[in-house]
Order: sequence, then structure tokens, then C-alpha cells
Amino acid sequence: MSLPVIVLGAGGHAKVLIDTLLESSAIIAGVTDPDPNLIGTRLLGVPVLGGDEVVSKFPQSEICLVNGLGSVGLPIRRRELFQRFKKSGYIFAKVVHPSAIIASDAELGEGTQVMAGAIIQPGSRIGCNVIVNTKTSVDHDCVIGDHVHLAPGVTLSGGVRMRNSVHVGSGVTVIQGIEIGNNSLIGAGSVVINNVPDSAEVSGVPARNIKIVTKK
Repeated sequence: MSLPVIVLGAGGHAKVLIDTLLESSAIIAGVTDPDPNLIGTRLLGVPVLGGDEVVSKFPQSEICLVNGLGSVGLPIRRRELFQRFKKSGYIFAKVVHPSAIIASDAELGEGTQVMAGAIIQPGSRIGCNVIVNTKTSVDHDCVIGDHVHLAPGVTLSGGVRMRNSVHVGSGVTVIQGIEIGNNSLIGAGSVVINNVPDSAEVSGVPARNIKIVTKK
């Protein structure tokens, strides 16, 4: 990436992103966080500038943003943060760890983050503002929507179709050809062998529908 970046958020996911950015020799202008006690401190050597409002001091043409919010449930706050700054005209940088393996024809949307040891195979399309987390494997011809979090150690077999704003917990396996609906939550360690409808929460081996989650 040619422009300096600002990382939004100073939590655990942001820390991993900063390390990845430093490994990639990116220029990091700073970090934002709403906690006033963090202003003036440093995260892996990068200064915390203040709350998200400080971004407005930087022209849209001179900076890129990195979404530092992770998720342990539906990625609602992460999606809202992305959409808010997009409406203000800012661009989100793609972040790819040097150890990730990405097929030459795979497509990555704006703001996608591919973490250490992840694999994305040929024919796959990844939407905007997606986290492909540590050691996650996305096999051939998968289609992943926007604002999805594939947590560490997820395995997607070939041809999986996943819509928007889905959280897939750590260690989940999804067999080939499965479709997963919008705003769905897949519990950690689950094995998904059946299609998952919109706004569903499933868990277990094999994964079963626990309840319909509140649609956002």
C-alpha cells in the first residue's frame, strides 16, 4: 500500500494487524481508540492519536484506514464502523500477512484482512471488510460476502457460499457446497453439513439450529 494508514481500534485484533502491517513495511500514521486513557500511549510502537474523530484531520486522498475491530459474535460494530467511514469518503486498505497463500485469481474486496498462515484457493471471491483469520483455509470457488469474520482455524471446503455479516467461530469446518445465510452465527468447533438460513445460530457436530438470532 502506498498511502499511510490509520488503524481504527487499539484492542487485540488491532495489535495483530499492526504487527502484520509492520511486517509488510507499511507506514502507520497512528491508531484511534475511544478510551481517553490510551491517548499518547503506544501500541507496538505506534502512537494512539485519540478517538475516531481525529481521522477527519486527514484528507481522504492522503490516508487509508484499517478496521481494527474484531468480533466474537455477529460483526455488527465492525460493519457499522466500516460503513460510517465509507460514507465520509475514506478508503480501507487490504491487509495481507506475508505468510498467507492467496491464489493468483482469488478476489479480495476492499478492507479485507488475511492473517498469518491463511490460505485462499483458486476461484474464490472474498467480499469487503472481511477477516480471514489466522490459519483459516478457504478452498476453491468459495464466495464470501461482506463483513464476514472467519475466525482462526476455520476450514471451508470447495464451493461454499456465504452471505453478509456472518461470524464463523474458531475451528469450524464447513463441507463442500454449503450455503450460509446473512447475519448467521456458527459456533466454535462446529461441523456444518447442512445449509444455514438467514439470521440463524447453529452449533455442534454436526451443527444444528439453536435459534434465530436478532436480525440487524
